Amino acid sequence: MVEVSSTLLFIAFIAYLVATFLFGGAVKSSSSKASKSYERWGKLAITVTIIGFLSNIGYFITRWIAAGHAPVSNLFEFTTAFGMLVVGAFILIYFIYRITALGLFALPIAIIIIGYASMFPKEITPLIPALKSYWLTVHVITAALGEAILAISAVAGLIYLLKNIDMTKKSKQRFWIEAVMYVVVLVLGFIVATTSFTLAGYKAEFNYVNKEEQVLTMEYHMPPIFGMNESEAITENRMQPLMEMPPLVNAKKLTVVTWSVIFGTILYILLRLILRKRIAAVLQPFTKKANSQFMDEIGYRSVLIGFPVFTLGALIFAMIWAHEAWSRFWGWDPKEVWALITWLFYAAFLHLRLSKGWEGKKSAWLALIGFIIIMFNLVAVNLIIAGLHSYA
Repeated sequence: MVEVSSTLLFIAFIAYLVATFLFGGAVKSSSSKASKSYERWGKLAITVTIIGFLSNIGYFITRWIAAGHAPVSNLFEFTTAFGMLVVGAFILIYFIYRITALGLFALPIAIIIIGYASMFPKEITPLIPALKSYWLTVHVITAALGEAILAISAVAGLIYLLKNIDMTKKSKQRFWIEAVMYVVVLVLGFIVATTSFTLAGYKAEFNYVNKEEQVLTMEYHMPPIFGMNESEAITENRMQPLMEMPPLVNAKKLTVVTWSVIFGTILYILLRLILRKRIAAVLQPFTKKANSQFMDEIGYRSVLIGFPVFTLGALIFAMIWAHEAWSRFWGWDPKEVWALITWLFYAAFLHLRLSKGWEGKKSAWLALIGFIIIMFNLVAVNLIIAGLHSYA
């Protein structure tokens, strides 16, 4: 059953990749003289997307059966579920607005998210006591669904900005939209770095002393830039950590993030050299046919729907599970704090939109910043800061 699950996820990944190119074909042929070609490419693209989504659901169900519990208990499972829900949210929005450009930008995000997930251990392991709860399943799935809907608002915001920012003139907006492209490439850098060191078979073990004064062992699969408290090498002829970190920080995961930034930066520089222009400028022609008013509306409505769903999953259901697992509703754990920050940001988004009239570019930028906050929680908070959610 596990093999079937993995195969279905791979089929979904390939389908999303193919559908991205098909949406690209639809966007490129979207002119008055090519309306039939546009319609044909668009129908084929959404059909392949739905096939991939059904395969993704099949992965989720078969892994659930194989594990005996909802597949949302570690970073691989949660992130693949998140990617699946992003595609599901896009399909729903697509059938309301029929905008092909949305698929051209939404599907690559799902592909990157699933690719990011594939770098984590895929083995099914027994649940620790804190995870053996019905409320965990409800909390995680609802939170992921809310974040997926909010991600669509970021996609719409990105399309809006790419269409309306003048890439030929130097400006702060041009700089920041390219900074967003750089952040996306950093996630690709994580995939490249992890794959490279895995293929090289890198492995190094170190002893360290934790905050309870216990001697434990840490295994690295990348050269250790950062080491745990009082780390001592077990494996010979390996790079020594350049810096020791306090117990609050997971030095191994911080090392992974640092290597990802290094690889991502190199990848970004190579892309700039090959393309000979900013990545945002390369993508801009694909947004010329997009309706700015529709993009603004999609971004706003996605937040209207996603915010209450996120509130239920990331705060209310999370508090119920926390009380069941740790006998308290709130404990200022890093993940809890960042969930609150995310909630406050989108509450401010709606306030500024409704009372201050922040529409158009302002709203689009807020949607993009919100998704960056969500991804920071998924990547940096999970990988660097130690806390009660570190089981993931």
